Amino acid sequence: ATSRVLDRRADGLSTALLLKSLESTPYAVLSRGVSGMRGQTLIVNLPGSQKAVDECFAVLEPVLAHAVKQLQGRIVEVKAEHVEMQQSAHCNVDEAVSTVLDSVTSLPAETVNCATASVLGRILASDVIAKEPLPPFRASVKDGYAVRARDGAGRRRVVDVVTAGDEVGVHSSVVLQAHCAIRVSTGGPVPSGADAVVQVEDTKLIESSPDLTKELVIEVLKPPAEGQDIRPVGSDIALGAKVLDAGAKIGPCELGILASIGCSLVPVHKLPTVGVASTGNELMEPFGAGLGGAKIRDSNRTTLLAMLSSHGFPVVDLGIIPDKADCLVTAFEKAIKTCQVIVTTGGVSMGERDLVKQVLTADFNATLHFAQVRMKPGKPTSFATLSVANRHPVLFFGLPGNPVSAFVTANLYVIPACRRLGGWSTPQRSVFNVKLGQEIRLDPRPEYHRCTLQWPSGIDADVLPTAWSTGSQASSRLLSCQSASGLLILPARSDSLLSLPAGHVTQCMLLDCP
Repeated sequence: ATSRVLDRRADGLSTALLLKSLESTPYAVLSRGVSGMRGQTLIVNLPGSQKAVDECFAVLEPVLAHAVKQLQGRIVEVKAEHVEMQQSAHCNVDEAVSTVLDSVTSLPAETVNCATASVLGRILASDVIAKEPLPPFRASVKDGYAVRARDGAGRRRVVDVVTAGDEVGVHSSVVLQAHCAIRVSTGGPVPSGADAVVQVEDTKLIESSPDLTKELVIEVLKPPAEGQDIRPVGSDIALGAKVLDAGAKIGPCELGILASIGCSLVPVHKLPTVGVASTGNELMEPFGAGLGGAKIRDSNRTTLLAMLSSHGFPVVDLGIIPDKADCLVTAFEKAIKTCQVIVTTGGVSMGERDLVKQVLTADFNATLHFAQVRMKPGKPTSFATLSVANRHPVLFFGLPGNPVSAFVTANLYVIPACRRLGGWSTPQRSVFNVKLGQEIRLDPRPEYHRCTLQWPSGIDADVLPTAWSTGSQASSRLLSCQSASGLLILPARSDSLLSLPAGHVTQCMLLDCP
């Protein structure tokens, strides 16, 4: 009866359903199911039992939307999905991360002033060479007396006093002679003719002026060695030495090194400007008016803008974009002018209003590198690049709309890409081993499970930190990220591995440190 009303058969659907049914019973070979099209209608015979219908519909459901688009002649969407399927098949997280990082090169260099806060966290674009030595003079390591080592132990006449900041010879024209000493303070210049400094603790005051303001004679209790407690010129940093390598991240210590050699300007890689938008007709601004109708507050934009800013990247708030192709085109055209990275959340799944990928490929001729990743949460994550004349390619990240999915995928893909643009040679988050504090059931997909970390203490403590789940891992529950300090990297469930027991050692990606 079904065959007689069909214009065209779709035997592939029937075959897929038959194969699924054969997994449950060999009697499925007796099935005579027929599938096909009449006009713009798709007709599919399903088996008779409720169990079989449930099993077979799970096979049919993922292709229904695409089949309907074909029947309705929505060619642009069909072609975009064909490209997506070709480029995203079997993409796992490691492949996706490699694809992103292989598509990114560092931005060019710019010169920044070391006296400003903007230099912290930046990556040096070239080596830094010392243009002056440190110390620039022979400096005393201790509070004590500059002496001639060859005079050995015994009494010395104190002929002058030199403190840190004094120039040698300002207070005295006396040349250091045998059995004489000059009082010096820590960091002060060692006078010419002296080749050792004896610390105060190794001397004894023998004679002072009547008013006790001057030391006249001391006794050196231990024979000094030549060079004792003297920092030679350039002993810390020699003139012409390379003090920082290209690719080094400028932190407080690196900034101190630059200050110590008087380096006021350094070349660093430019930082990418990142635009963040949320898509969806259901969204409203998070702060202010009360909720109305079927609206929800947009938390994704707030989270991602704060995350990127905490890593030092300039951000642009692109607002909420309605689920309309022309609105997406207008917003992207504006963002491309100022942003090296554009991040959207929502609009990348398989629904009728999920238009982000279609707009990128059809309206901007962007290259879609992947559109699905085998992971939980974050399966519909998309990544595309757009060539722009005389500029770095613009990176597009289409993140899922669920808050947790957006949070996790931003840490996995967006932050490393922005770091690579900013010159980081190792842009990914730190990954290390942890032991589980509880049993964790596995998901059919590899999972990035939010956790808290308890670090060991005491001499006899286990060297690995203990990881505890933050509770419900629903991708809509942002509270699961609130206390999270790491993401457990869990394998997919299999017939032989349904869960990981307490004490099991697995890998964890650290979230705490920018």
